[in-house]
Amino acid sequence: MFQKTQYKFLLSYIVIFTALLATFALAVRFVFSHSLKEKLIENLTILGRNAAISSEFDDEKLNIDSDFPVREFIARHQALQWFDSQCKLVLQQGEYVLSLPINPEQKVQQQRVKGIRLQSVTLPINSYENNRLIGYVRVSQSLEDFDETIARLDIGLGCGVVITLALSCIGGVFLTRKAMQPIEESFLKLKQFTADASHELRSPLMAITANVEVALENPEEFRPKDIKKFKAIASATDQMTCLVEDLLLLARSDQVEKPRYEAVNIEEILYNLLELYELQANHKKINFKVNIAESLYVLGDNVQLTRVFANLIENALQYTPLCGAVEINAVRNGQQVCVKVKDTGIGMTPEQLEQIFERFWRASEARSYRAGGFGLGLAIVKSFVKNHSGNITVTSQLNIGSCFTVSLPMHRS
Repeated sequence: MFQKTQYKFLLSYIVIFTALLATFALAVRFVFSHSLKEKLIENLTILGRNAAISSEFDDEKLNIDSDFPVREFIARHQALQWFDSQCKLVLQQGEYVLSLPINPEQKVQQQRVKGIRLQSVTLPINSYENNRLIGYVRVSQSLEDFDETIARLDIGLGCGVVITLALSCIGGVFLTRKAMQPIEESFLKLKQFTADASHELRSPLMAITANVEVALENPEEFRPKDIKKFKAIASATDQMTCLVEDLLLLARSDQVEKPRYEAVNIEEILYNLLELYELQANHKKINFKVNIAESLYVLGDNVQLTRVFANLIENALQYTPLCGAVEINAVRNGQQVCVKVKDTGIGMTPEQLEQIFERFWRASEARSYRAGGFGLGLAIVKSFVKNHSGNITVTSQLNIGSCFTVSLPMHRS
C-alpha cells in the first residue's frame, strides 16, 4: 500500500544525492584542473626566465649560454622560441611551437596544432648593462599529459560516482523500508481500529433505531415536542449508521487479500441504476443522456462496481440544478471499458480537484447542496476502482459541470 510512497522517497533521495555527488565531482575536477594548469604555467615561467637569463642579443645575433640544457627541455614535449625587440622570430628549438605571433601584453597563449593543444608563456629579455628590452622568449609545452591526467581524473570520479550511487541506492532501499515500517504499522493499527469500532457501533445504533421506530409508531403516547425530538434522533442515527457502514466498507476494501471476482456486466449495472434513479431525476427535471454499448464485461465484484457507479450517478444528480442534464457513456476503448458520468452541475476549481478523493473532504459548495454525506463517497469509489486494477479521473469547470471517467480492464467471457 505504501510502496508508491516508498518509491517516491527513494527517488527523491537518489536525485538529491546524485546532485550532491555531481556537484562535488565537478568542484574537485575544477580545483584539480585549475591547480594543475597553474602549476604548468609556473613551470613554464621558470623555464622562460632561465632561457631569458641565458640569452643575449649581440648585433641582432642571438647568443645562448652553452650551459643552458635546451635539448633536455625539448625531450619534455617543450619548445623554445626567441624573438627580437620587434617581435620577429630569430630562433626556435623543439617541435611543439606555436604559430601565433607573440603578444607582449598577453603572457599566456594557447593554440591547437595538428590536433595537439599547446600552452605557452612569453617573457621579455632585458640587457644586463642597462636593463633595456632586447627581445622575447616564448616557452611552449604540449598539453597531452595534462589532458590524459584530466581524463584519468574524469574516469576515476565517474566510476566513484557510479559506485557510490549504487551503494547509496542499496542503502536507500533499506533506509526507506525502515522509515516506512512504523508508518505502515501505525496505519494497519488505525485501519483495524476503524474496522473494529465501526463493527461494534452497529449494535448500539441498531438498538437506538429500533427504539426510536417503536416510539414513532405510537405517537399518541408522547407530546408533540417529544415526537420532534425522536425524529431528530432518528435522522441523526441514520447518518451515523451510514457513516459507520462507509467506514467499515473502506476498512474492508483496504485489505490486501482480493476477493474472488466473476464476470460482471457493466451494461446491466448501469441500466439498473438508471431505473433506480429515474424518479429522482424526474423530480429535479434532469435529463438523462445515455450511450451504453452492449456486453461490457469486466472481472470484478458486482457489489463494489454497483457502489462505484451508484455513487457517481447520485453525486451527479445531487449537484446538478433543476432542468440540468446528466450524461452517461459506456464504451470499449481498446482493452478497457470506459464509463463516463458527466453532469451540468456546480463544478469544481482546480484546487478542489486535487482533494476530492480524500476521505472526509467536501467542498464548501457541496455542503450548501445537501446536509447529509461525510465526504467518503468518492474515497470509496477510488478504493473500489483500484481494487479492480482500474483508474478514475475527473475534469471539471466551476459552474459548468464535472466529468468522471472510470476505466476498467475488459474481460472476455
